[in-house]
Amino acid sequence: MALASLQWIVRLLMVLILFQGVCVMFYYTPNTHSSRDVMTETLQQLHCAKLRQKFSIIKPAKSIVLKSFTQELSDFMNCPYKSNKTERELNRVRLQFCCNAKETLMLTKNNTAHNQTIPYETTTKNKPFQMTAELHSMLPEDIPWSGRRLDRCAVVGSGGILKNSSCGREIDSADFVIRFNLAAVNDSDVGMKADLVTINPSQLRYKNLEKNPDPLLERVSVYGNATLIIPAFAYTFCTTNSIKTLKVLQPIRPQQPVVFFSPSYLRTLDRFWKGRGLQEVRLSTGFMLISTALELCEHVHVYGFWPFGSDLQERPVPYHYYDQVTPSRHMHKMPEEFVRLLQLHSQGALTLHLQPCSSPGADLENHL
Repeated sequence: MALASLQWIVRLLMVLILFQGVCVMFYYTPNTHSSRDVMTETLQQLHCAKLRQKFSIIKPAKSIVLKSFTQELSDFMNCPYKSNKTERELNRVRLQFCCNAKETLMLTKNNTAHNQTIPYETTTKNKPFQMTAELHSMLPEDIPWSGRRLDRCAVVGSGGILKNSSCGREIDSADFVIRFNLAAVNDSDVGMKADLVTINPSQLRYKNLEKNPDPLLERVSVYGNATLIIPAFAYTFCTTNSIKTLKVLQPIRPQQPVVFFSPSYLRTLDRFWKGRGLQEVRLSTGFMLISTALELCEHVHVYGFWPFGSDLQERPVPYHYYDQVTPSRHMHKMPEEFVRLLQLHSQGALTLHLQPCSSPGADLENHL
């Protein structure tokens, strides 16, 4: 018995030695470049699969060691992107069942009664807002894109990683472009196209707006006919200036709708992500509308969402692409949201863009 086992081990060793010799011969023999290329490609595919698996698992952002994290993430972003239709549909169904952006993203005449009470998004302690007949008459009839599924959507954050990215034409080639907080637009890095633009109520503190709307008009007109959406009922202090802005802009620029987020939609979205471990006082508007895009769009491309002070090559980047402002300690927990976005990218549910675009004329089809 022992002799038979020994003979088996010897045969196995001979096979292994022979296999190693063949590999060495293939590697060093002329005209075997294709064999070496195949081996290199296979190893690269295995490395990419390992990274894809690693980033698909949620880990607390506070556990990230930035240097090793960015090195691995840089390698991963150079791997071929794998879109996953099953994951896209799964996220769409979950979000539609939970939150239903098609019907409830914004307040409309169809989903809001003229005498309805509107509870505030972030607290139940404050007295709800009573919808008036005047304000109700200024609401849109329905959500403009509720009857169709959007194809390629670009969600453009304000992260400094977009500076010198040359992503403008790629972003503008999307079917639907979402931007935030009246961020600056340009041809080169972030593009000019806009279909939905958010306004933070803190940006609406204009003196004598009714008598002198020109500063606001100048700021919003750069977005053409894009819908302007405001969280008028996030907090009580948001409401007055938001309604004032609607009343001023609607008669002057009727081609550019001003709408209000539905606080009930944002509350259900908050519960949805809290149930998945994302514990924040309030989600960032960027993360909210990425969630909306996952429900409404066939393909979601995310730009400018990068919460760290240096890029994948460890070069310093500003907090915003359009200024040198440093992040406030009261800002949202962007790293925690980013970890979720990275997971969705790894699963093939959306495409996260963290590097300069390959060429000024690159088309989003390269990433589908």
